This record gives sequence, C-alpha cells and structure tokens, in this order.
Amino acid sequence: MLLAVTETQWLSPDERAAWVRFTAVLELLPAALDLQLSQDAGMTHFDYFTLAMLSEAPDRVLRTSALAARTNATLPRLSRVLSRLEAAGFVDRAPDEDDRRATNVTLTEAGWEKVVETAPGHVAAVRRLVIDSLAPEQVTQLSAISTALLRQLDPEGRMLATDNDSHEQH
Repeated sequence: MLLAVTETQWLSPDERAAWVRFTAVLELLPAALDLQLSQDAGMTHFDYFTLAMLSEAPDRVLRTSALAARTNATLPRLSRVLSRLEAAGFVDRAPDEDDRRATNVTLTEAGWEKVVETAPGHVAAVRRLVIDSLAPEQVTQLSAISTALLRQLDPEGRMLATDNDSHEQH
C-alpha cells in the first residue's frame, strides 16, 4: 500500500518561536520541580503527586486504576513508584474486598505526614516557577490551553487532568 505524499505545513516564525519556548518549559519545569522536592523531601515530583492524590481521596484510599488516572500515569509506571513508596512506609497495597482482582492503595499515617510536611515547599515552588510569573488572566489562559492540548493528547479522557472541570490544587 502506497502512502499519499502530503505537503509539509511548516511552522510559521511565530508558531516556531512558541513551540521552541514551550519545549523548553517541558524540559526545565519537571527538572526544577524534581530538584525542589528531592532537596526538601527526598522524593520526585511524581512521588509527591501520587501521595497528594491519595491524600485527597475519601479515606485516603484509591484503586490503582483510579490513582493512575489521577496521576496521569500508566499502570506500570505507577506500580514502580508504589513499590518505592510502599518500601518507605508511605502507602499500603491490598486487594479490594469487593473485587479481589483490583488493588487498593492506602496512604499511611507516615505518608500523610510526608504530604503535610512537603506541601508548603512544593506549593511555594509552583508559585515561584509558574503561577507568580503570570498575570491572573494568563493563569486562566494557561488552563484553557492545557485543556485544549489534553483533549488532543487524551481524547478518551482517561486522565483526570483532561476533565476541564477539574480544579486540582497540586
């Protein structure tokens, strides 16, 4: 089967500038968040985000699949992180009593204390690195832009962040 050859629609100078700047943010922001959390709490941003999502769940318990959706993670990635967090005493995993095929993840008291201890520094970093650099209307625009991109990247809406009504604070 021959593929149709199409004309490449190159980026305009303005589009290219926006793309180059956006890719720089994609590279620099995760590293900056990881650095802050590593120095302050000995964990990665994803480790903290996982604990934070559990801290907001009813009874601090979620099925692994629901936690994957809330953290925008694949199940294999989440499983590796949960193994590390479980070894640190921050989470427990157990079969769901109603559906033995499913696994529930529970934030332990030590995990809760880690979130409470870590949250102020993390929020300060988010403010310093992102929020305080933007005018209020730009924060609204950032949310709208992110929602539009997530609709393309996650058309089935599997990730919680894709829900444009979501107002997560982490």
